Amino acid sequence: MVRDGIPYVGVPLVCALIALWLGYWPVAVLMLLLAAFMAYFFRDPERTVPSDPGIIVSPADGRVTRAGQMTEGEVNSPLLVSIFLSPFDVHINRAPIAGQITEMSYTEGRFLMATNEKASLLNEQNSLTIAGETLTVGCKQIAGILARRIVCWKKVGDQVALGERFGMIKFGSRTDLIMPPEVDLLVHKGMRVRGGATIIGRIRQQ
Repeated sequence: MVRDGIPYVGVPLVCALIALWLGYWPVAVLMLLLAAFMAYFFRDPERTVPSDPGIIVSPADGRVTRAGQMTEGEVNSPLLVSIFLSPFDVHINRAPIAGQITEMSYTEGRFLMATNEKASLLNEQNSLTIAGETLTVGCKQIAGILARRIVCWKKVGDQVALGERFGMIKFGSRTDLIMPPEVDLLVHKGMRVRGGATIIGRIRQQ
């Protein structure tokens, strides 16, 4: 379990013990169920990160809601992959490439549904730029209608390995990955992906 989840699990557990001591069994059972869900939500499973050269891996677990050009029909348009994370998905964000975090920008905002196209513009979000040896990508942590807390454990100047954990979004969210046009996409809308494990794209050989 990720350390950010400790208070969310500990508080209902303490409440359950107090309810048991006072004899309020229904409340105790409810609190235990809540603690169990929180432990499940804040799980942090190990992942086997692919070692293929020139790959970009998924920055999050979830369902792909968009995969393609940011501007349809524009030859040199950057590519965008949007991943929707339900409350039942692992909410850890992972580095899509190895490289250095060169920019980071946090923006306060609204809490529209994460699947809403306007969410990437209007919602609370944290944007990272990661510069690798051969390409630079952008990664956005976007809060959803339930999410109220974006967490990033890295800072500008930090080096990240491929698939390394860099943060999380609590309670439903969306993660956007912006890539240059010389990447061949290997995912499609509706596909389920796993952070640090699913290959999102591959750098096109010149």
